[in-house]
Amino acid sequence: MSKKVGLLTTLFVLALTTVALAAEAAGAGSAEKVQGLQFFMYSAVAAGFGIAIAAFGCGLGQGMAVKSSVEGIARNPEASGKVTVTMLIGLAMIESLAIYALVVALILIYANPVSKLIQGFIGLAH
Repeated sequence: MSKKVGLLTTLFVLALTTVALAAEAAGAGSAEKVQGLQFFMYSAVAAGFGIAIAAFGCGLGQGMAVKSSVEGIARNPEASGKVTVTMLIGLAMIESLAIYALVVALILIYANPVSKLIQGFIGLAH
């Protein structure tokens, strides 16, 4: 039951996103500004999806790493020090991938190549 509710909620949110992205800008001065705004919205959505996928993958990778480390320590308790150090280094490497995805997402949102166009559009709208 909860899987169906989660799937329906996800589909509902995605449907609302498409409606929001399809909405026309009120009082847009030119087609370039509307296209710039749409590009900014698409890049924000892409950043959100990118960081979500990265977090999901890193969570799976870290879970598998910890599981394997605990199993290794359970089989050979004398090697717990070496296994723990190796696991922590591996977890740091896995986490760095999520941080790289976060940096790319922040670049897409805040250092957008059309940000000056967007700021001009916001200035005209107010």
